[in-house]
Amino acid sequence: MIACLHTAESNIAVYERAAKALGLPDGTLRHHVRADLLLAAEKAGRLTDEISAETAALLWHLAEDADAVVLNCSTLGPAVTKVAAGAAVPIIRADATLAEQAVEAGGKVIVLCTVETTIAPTSALFEAAAEATGAEIEVRLVPGAWAHFRAGDLSAYLASIADTVRAANGEGPVTIAFAQASMTDATRLLPEDHPRPMTGPATALAAAVAKITAG
Repeated sequence: MIACLHTAESNIAVYERAAKALGLPDGTLRHHVRADLLLAAEKAGRLTDEISAETAALLWHLAEDADAVVLNCSTLGPAVTKVAAGAAVPIIRADATLAEQAVEAGGKVIVLCTVETTIAPTSALFEAAAEATGAEIEVRLVPGAWAHFRAGDLSAYLASIADTVRAANGEGPVTIAFAQASMTDATRLLPEDHPRPMTGPATALAAAVAKITAG
């Protein structure tokens, strides 16, 4: 069983679709939603030590009866470092596995995000991953997208992301990655022949399965 920690209820369906695409049996994922943690970070303007500690304690608790834990929030991501080394099972930071794969080929990588509190941790994560391959990292905020999300208008949210993807792909050869799982379904709005952005749920679940199998 893989425990998934989310900060948005809507991401449950995104992860279930990713699990199905990977051929995982029904019931493989167990979902926990703590929207309050992201809301607190947004209010503070960053991931504070207190929020990070609370997130780390929750991850530790989820690891007690799971085969692996996936943290699916780029804002809370740095909290994984507090517990990953000592946990009995793998604790996976979804955006970290995404970063590793996105920079593999080098070149220019555009990382799209929609919430401002994600910019700093996402930039640090992708820049660190790029040191091994020489990839050029640019983190971009999709203008106005998060206001749509907070208003519950997912259609407008995803449409704004898809528009940004189309514009970025028009700039030349790039790898595009979505920093947040909530962005994943924007790929459905792209033409079939359009290059697909890399998304966190698929890479995170694949990494979790690999670690469970190996361990």
